[in-house]
Amino acid sequence: MEQRELGRSGLRVSAIGFGCMGLSYGYGPAAERQSAIRVIQAAVEQGVTLFDTAEAYGPNEELVGEALAPFRDQVVIATKFGFRNGDAHAGLDSRPERIREVVEQSLKRLRRERLDLFYQHRPDPNVPIEDVAGTVQELIREGKVKHFGLSEAGPETIRRAHAVQPVAALQSEYSMWWREPEAEILPLLEELGIGFVPFSPLGKGFLTGAISESTRFDASDFRNTVPRFTPEARKANTALVELLAKIAAGKRATAAQVALAWLLAQKPWIVPIPGTTKLHRLEENVSAAAVRLTADELREVNEAIARIPVQGDRYSADRQKLVGR
Repeated sequence: MEQRELGRSGLRVSAIGFGCMGLSYGYGPAAERQSAIRVIQAAVEQGVTLFDTAEAYGPNEELVGEALAPFRDQVVIATKFGFRNGDAHAGLDSRPERIREVVEQSLKRLRRERLDLFYQHRPDPNVPIEDVAGTVQELIREGKVKHFGLSEAGPETIRRAHAVQPVAALQSEYSMWWREPEAEILPLLEELGIGFVPFSPLGKGFLTGAISESTRFDASDFRNTVPRFTPEARKANTALVELLAKIAAGKRATAAQVALAWLLAQKPWIVPIPGTTKLHRLEENVSAAAVRLTADELREVNEAIARIPVQGDRYSADRQKLVGR
């Protein structure tokens, strides 16, 4: 698979990464453990080298650590700190002492001697970002962390952090149906030489075409709380999926592949991290790296997207408060 450098960090990874969260957290019941391990290992076999997890994703780090133990020197594992006691619903905690606790715990769970990429999961208004960046800088000097990252941070936070410790990558939501980063974030990342790792590049599954207004999610699926996934919003947003399907038919590709190819075409330092529990979806996602959209096709797609307003907020009001600061 094509390799990409995240900004000017020197960190090179596969053009398509793998978001591991959904294997054990967020999208309903966790996948059966051996099945999840098979999917992760199949991703390695198909050329994926970037795997994303977090302390806050339940038993996900242990799962990723076990699955990738045989490929220790072949892959890059990214994980995150920043929630109190590792609970995404318990509030933020990026105090230096907490960051150090998380490093030790994550190293054990991931079976690693050093964390390849260590993100702050969300900006913490109670801890100056300079203190966060400084703590990670110390961990880098101690050999426990290799690269520093931020997630869902705003422009000012990114600049202030980068001035203390170079930020290798920003991880935030970006896709055909969430284009907010294009206004300020992408130009800033290009200026500073920071890579971009879009999560939910397939719109939390919606852009695949597999979700309709009648789809029922498991009671534990967080999409039940997302305004963009109300039945009314899904019905209204079907127009975007229909557009994708039309473009995909002309490329002999799938809607998901076109959505990923569109992201890859935006900047050479963008590496999306779609997730899946299914081997056939994994193969579909990985194959998107070979789909090329011409300049004319991109212009046509962008003009068409601009005519389709997406309905519904991407987060509930309380979760939205945690991002973009």
